[in-house]
Amino acid sequence: MPRMTAARAAVEILKREGVTHAFGVPGAAINPFYAALQGAGGVDHTLARHVEGASHMAEGYTRTHPGNIGVCIGTSGPAGTDMITGLYSATGDSIPILCITGQAPTAVIQKEDFQAVDIAAIAKPVTKAATTVMEAAQVPGVFQQAFHLMRSGRPGPVLIDLPIDVQLTEIDFDPETYAPLPAFKPTATRAQVEKALALLNESERPLIVAGGGIINADASELLVEFAELTGTPVVPTLMGWGILADDHELNAGMVGLQTSHRYGNANFLESDFVLGIGNRWANRHTGKLDVYTQGRKFVHVDIEPTQIGKIFAPDYGIASDAGAALELFVEAARELKDAGALPDRSDWAASTQVRKARLQRRTHFDDIPMKPQRVYEEMNKAFGPETRYVTTIGLSQIAGAQMLHVYKPRHWINCGQAGPLGWTIPAALGVATADPEAPVVALSGDYDFQFMLEELAVGAQHRIPYVHVLVNNAYLGLIRQAQRNLDINFQVNLEFENINAPELGVYGVDHVKVVEGLGCKALRVTDPGELGAAFEEAKKLAARHRVPVVVEAILERITNISMSGSDIAGVNEWEDIATEPGHAPTAIKPLKV
Repeated sequence: MPRMTAARAAVEILKREGVTHAFGVPGAAINPFYAALQGAGGVDHTLARHVEGASHMAEGYTRTHPGNIGVCIGTSGPAGTDMITGLYSATGDSIPILCITGQAPTAVIQKEDFQAVDIAAIAKPVTKAATTVMEAAQVPGVFQQAFHLMRSGRPGPVLIDLPIDVQLTEIDFDPETYAPLPAFKPTATRAQVEKALALLNESERPLIVAGGGIINADASELLVEFAELTGTPVVPTLMGWGILADDHELNAGMVGLQTSHRYGNANFLESDFVLGIGNRWANRHTGKLDVYTQGRKFVHVDIEPTQIGKIFAPDYGIASDAGAALELFVEAARELKDAGALPDRSDWAASTQVRKARLQRRTHFDDIPMKPQRVYEEMNKAFGPETRYVTTIGLSQIAGAQMLHVYKPRHWINCGQAGPLGWTIPAALGVATADPEAPVVALSGDYDFQFMLEELAVGAQHRIPYVHVLVNNAYLGLIRQAQRNLDINFQVNLEFENINAPELGVYGVDHVKVVEGLGCKALRVTDPGELGAAFEEAKKLAARHRVPVVVEAILERITNISMSGSDIAGVNEWEDIATEPGHAPTAIKPLKV
């Protein structure tokens, strides 16, 4: 039997589980693992500037392609606690990532040794499993189980904590005979699918709510096929955006309090039946449940049985992987169609597209300082359907979701449930690492951008090009807007007069100098008429220099983006809506008044 250190066995398992890339920061307690990583070869590594950044890079990497599992590595103590935000983010969005931490020697873990912390206990609430491995012979089994758990049922992250002496201990392990464990995923039955279809067929104005679970299952094509067979309009959730193209005739728009379309909410309120697949009825999607549920029946399909009924009780629930369920839905719907037993939904589907053409928000403004809506209009012109957008939270994300266009799954890569500031830069680096040929465009407000700004140096060092659109109003815009309800404007303004850059006025941080100091390129735009040229130049600079390129748009200080604080029937439209085609020139459909 071959003998090797437990650390080397762990690396060999990573390779046989399909891992080809990892992100991390070495340190004393994890150095034996890094030695094994170098000695084994076969796994590329990107050195992050912050371990939280490494965890978000792993998230971006996982979210880019079906089957990817991002890996982040750090030393003991604060490296592990730095990863917690990434683990929480991955758990909330059902994203499998593997975090590997070093640990103090087993003999002194409970003796307040330097950087010794019970990271497994800390991480347990935000992982599918978190384990400190105390016996070297258990390392192969723990790693094998980690991949099995990450892929089984509702996907999610795992943390493995390795004491330094465990890493260094030699064990018997034969990599050539290692095989991954098959993943377990619940599967709908034909009887369940037929019952759900019967409920759909009884309705007059049905909708499908398509969630991120469909993307996780790599089942977007099946969803589109099912929608087309039955003629049922589709509402993608924020995590499911891109399952079917925005310009598809069955795309009814997004629904919600914030990241929604005017026509999406209007279409939903006209419906009488909703089939939710792979979604979790997030509160910013539903708003007040009495408004959301009144007058309509619900069927909910989800991979996690305990998700069914968690937010509200559906009329019927099915515990199933989205892909497995959709295979049966397509099969059953095709049989009904061949038998002429599917109702004609063409009038209902057409009415959703009429609302799509009539209920639009204005994007074209020539104001200086510029309004953010114009930025997204110019992004629609500059960045095509192959673009992978990456963003996290804030008015920038909300407005982007209202006004940008997405045409393919995994082309809107968004941190949904957790929404940590600082997520965007490292996640974009992970996405661009996973798909170096695709155009990657990140979107941030100034505060999100400043949280993990140092990770841009990773892009410079490792030659990871992408374009980062930075909308700067020197404000915590989303929090300022929320504070209106309390009649305050407190501790949300970021403006100051920078003594080293008086030309900025009160916009404070000189992002161009900081970005350039980190080895990247940056452009500042103050006139909306110059945005298009700046985006084209940014694409050229990214291609030429192979580094991140930031385009900073200087916005008006205060803008209120359309949203509701309570229900989808009461969204406040703070700006003028579109009343003529020139107001929304990049809308999916030409405006009809």
